Amino acid sequence: MLAECASGALGLLLYLNTLAADFCYDDSRAIKTNQDLLPETPWTHIFYNDFWGTLLTHSGSHKSYRPLCTLSFRFNHAIGGLNPWSYHLVNVLLHAAVTSLFTSFSRILLGDGSWTLLVGLLFASHPIHTEAVAGIVGRADVGASFFFLLSLLCYVKHCSTRGYSLQTWGWFVGAGLCAGSSMLWKEQGVTVLAVSAAYDVFVFHKLKMHQIVPSIYKRQNGSLFLSVGLSALWGATLLGARFYWMGNKPPSFSNSDNPAADSDSALVRTLTFLYLPTKNLWLLLCPDTLSFDWSMDAVPLLKTVGDWRNLHTVAFYSGLLFLTYFSLKRLSPGKECDGKAISNGRQNTNGHSCHSDWDYRNSEVLSFFASKAENGIKGHATQKPQLPSTENVVVLALTMLIVPFLPATNLFFYVGFVIAERVLYLPSMGFCLLITVGARSLYVRVQKRFHKDLIFYAMAALIVFYGLKTAVRNGDWQNEEMLYRSGIKVNPAKAWGNLGNVLKSQSKISEAESAYRNALFYRSNMADMLYNLGLLLQENSRFSEALHYYKLAIGSRPTLASAYLNTGIILMNQGKTEEARRTFLKCSDIPDENLKDPHAHKSSVTSCLYNLGKLYHEQGRYEEALGVYKEAIQKMPRQFAPQSLYNMMGEAYMRLNKLPEAEHWYVESLRSKTDHIPAHLTYGKLLALTGRKAEAERFFLKAIQLDPTKGNCYMHYGQFLLEEARLIEAAEMAKKAAELDSTEFDVVFNAAHMLRQASLNEAAEKYYDQAARLRPNYPAALMNLGAILHLNGKLREAETNYLRALQLKPDDVITQSNLRKLWNIMEKQGLKTSKT
Repeated sequence: MLAECASGALGLLLYLNTLAADFCYDDSRAIKTNQDLLPETPWTHIFYNDFWGTLLTHSGSHKSYRPLCTLSFRFNHAIGGLNPWSYHLVNVLLHAAVTSLFTSFSRILLGDGSWTLLVGLLFASHPIHTEAVAGIVGRADVGASFFFLLSLLCYVKHCSTRGYSLQTWGWFVGAGLCAGSSMLWKEQGVTVLAVSAAYDVFVFHKLKMHQIVPSIYKRQNGSLFLSVGLSALWGATLLGARFYWMGNKPPSFSNSDNPAADSDSALVRTLTFLYLPTKNLWLLLCPDTLSFDWSMDAVPLLKTVGDWRNLHTVAFYSGLLFLTYFSLKRLSPGKECDGKAISNGRQNTNGHSCHSDWDYRNSEVLSFFASKAENGIKGHATQKPQLPSTENVVVLALTMLIVPFLPATNLFFYVGFVIAERVLYLPSMGFCLLITVGARSLYVRVQKRFHKDLIFYAMAALIVFYGLKTAVRNGDWQNEEMLYRSGIKVNPAKAWGNLGNVLKSQSKISEAESAYRNALFYRSNMADMLYNLGLLLQENSRFSEALHYYKLAIGSRPTLASAYLNTGIILMNQGKTEEARRTFLKCSDIPDENLKDPHAHKSSVTSCLYNLGKLYHEQGRYEEALGVYKEAIQKMPRQFAPQSLYNMMGEAYMRLNKLPEAEHWYVESLRSKTDHIPAHLTYGKLLALTGRKAEAERFFLKAIQLDPTKGNCYMHYGQFLLEEARLIEAAEMAKKAAELDSTEFDVVFNAAHMLRQASLNEAAEKYYDQAARLRPNYPAALMNLGAILHLNGKLREAETNYLRALQLKPDDVITQSNLRKLWNIMEKQGLKTSKT
């Protein structure tokens, strides 16, 4: 067990620094915004939704059914909320456990000694695992591998105890249950059933390809074919149930996710799909260049037969076929006898047949660190349980390398990625086994001590180099900024775009804008980047530019509801109400089918309807506003915060003088968010209107308590006090409101009104003047400033403001009347007027 402990410890140590890492990349959607993790969401939803929280049968679902992984995220959320530390800890512990199990399985194939330790250390240190371990969503691959190995070890036990006892079928049932659990962590986990069958046929029973069919025909090895047949039946049942559960439809993906799948050319699809396994193998062999994302032409399509990369494809498949053929041809023959294999007259006590002749001569491959006598003396004084031959192990290693990777090859269905490093976590077991057994074979064949040492040192050096690369790559996964910067050379469009989001969150506005523009330089039609750039410009009051990029985003992706939402908001604020109305209506009609994130889409559609209702509300079309609000409530997704929508429903009913209905929606708003300030203010107004004055005052005071820095709260409370004839208190509230929100026109203007009503004309003049400075081209502000100056005896200044108001609104009857009265007073006082 020393090898298992050492390998697991290395797997743990290499990733300890990731415990301080933040959430990265896909973690946000799988964890931060996934409603299935929240305690208020029934836990049974996990078994009906995909990995990202979308209903499996929805057309936009990725069909990634991984309920056990999501359940583990929910467990983390229940313990530590959104603190990433506990999530990373579970990933690292799982990786250590997988490494130990893999080393334990390797000991069955390689025996006790340094080769088992080496294969475990090689797996523990491989850099390709970084995404699966350091990225929290990679837990799906690590968890699937854990149950994959448990299933495989149970099946090995089933083989070694095979007979008619209850125990052997207990191990078989355990293997089946673990295989199902592995699939419920991630889809490729079900492939363990095929790997187990390969172990039984080619390793335990040593059958060659040409012996399989005659064995069935002659009814030999009945227990073998019963086990394999039942495994196949169980696998078919699991796959059938999963396909049924996800709505009997495969997932659909965008062009950027898998460009080859979207190509109209069969030649392009064929050449590219044949090449991609070659690229994946190179990442296993030489993981020098790694990336968080390989989409968006990070691997250019192979469009012609003359593409030089086709040579890699030919070499890869030729080598693979040769290695497979050679290994199957050289399998040691054996036959089944009472559940134990016999080969060349030697019975194997653990159920395995002996080595091939040249391996058997060297079957006592000892540890590099053994004593000189053990390393130098030939002989077999100590007999050990016989182990599978090199050829047998190679066949199994190839099976473990190829079979778990098959779902990612686009052979059976198109997948939503070009290359995904975490998908290689499970196939890397076969790769590590293949490398180690190859090194062991060379070690056995060479005669000189120097050459043996060289092979051993080369393996040790490979582990060291892999470990160093893993440590460096862990640094990239410490935070999103480092991760995205590391991916610029592989996928510049996606990396620059994501980096822009991070820089924006850090308030590095100019750097974020530059990053978005860099992303668009490499891929000009990225709707998300066009939208994000527009959002950045909008937040910095560059509305015309923002509008331009929103329209480009809509042109690139007509279903991008969030772009319609922000376009409509800008148009509404610019006074283009009809254009804004059409934009909101168009957004509300977008179907949520075949969308990557239907929850976010529904939220944007709901917000569009909310803003359309507000537009009607401001135009006094309260019945239409109510209709739109009701539609918004019907389309509202679970994660949408409804308090503002409910509050506006109450406002519309109040305007229509339907006070019981208004009160119902104000209460609903406060129930959905108990500290929602606007609902406290509007409900307070309703209570005051219906004579419940004491209760109304409590709501106004509660709003102020919730946010003492919000001038609007003081303004509403002041208006209430004014209506109650508490003039001094009302004046104090008005001044407080204007001081806190000195740049908000509505607050300052209303404060001036309240002070005027309280007959505090000097103070009112100050705030009317301040309001007019905030909106120098607003006629009502100038007219009211003129009126208070008129009352305060500042006649010439009053005349100036009346005239400015009339320039902006010449037909305003009130201003014309006030100006005539002013001129009469000025003439009586002998003052010169502008009309003369």
